[in-house]
Amino acid sequence: MTTVLIADDQPLQRFGFRMLLESQDDMTVLGEAANGAEAARMTAELHPDVVLMDVRMPGLDGIEATRRIVAGGDRTRVLILTTFDLDEYAYAGLRAGASGFLVKDAQPEELLAGIRAVATGDAVVAPSLTRRLLDAYVHHLPAASRPEDAPDPRLASLTDRESEILRVMGQGWTNTEIAERLHLAESTVKTHVGRILAKTGSRDRVQAVILAYDAKLVKPA
Repeated sequence: MTTVLIADDQPLQRFGFRMLLESQDDMTVLGEAANGAEAARMTAELHPDVVLMDVRMPGLDGIEATRRIVAGGDRTRVLILTTFDLDEYAYAGLRAGASGFLVKDAQPEELLAGIRAVATGDAVVAPSLTRRLLDAYVHHLPAASRPEDAPDPRLASLTDRESEILRVMGQGWTNTEIAERLHLAESTVKTHVGRILAKTGSRDRVQAVILAYDAKLVKPA
């Protein structure tokens, strides 16, 4: 059973989400929050698998709420909801530690699939969309605190093959594309991706792609 907390300042929107989620045999809604402060507090109390997080809410917004939830070290994953697919707030949410984002006009089955994916530790952003998103907002990345030619210490434990795969992940390649182009079994690619996440401390694929940008393995188009 996947447990969900709904965070949205619109009562009708929360009602719609609750109706959809509770129609599923494998989901249950633990509660509803009308702002970011409530979402962060209720997450600490209820420990949901997934928080469905609106961005624009009064007081504490969804970005800062996401940052607090992730910083709290809880196993809860955050799925950002945004109005536009290249909204800068969606980018900020990913930087804050969200496991993905969906647009609010997504089909019900897309939302349900997204929640299930996030709950199992996957990231809910198509690889090509991740690349487009980061290319659009890469100027928000903080300036590196190390010399330009110094290696990023987070990559130190990666093998050459893992570094190569992280680089092409950042370029938007799917696991299938990586397997085909690098002549690997897809199961092998999945194993490499899992090791990359573990070694770099990335919560999911999106965070690994952001790392590839941070470490300058990938440059914006």
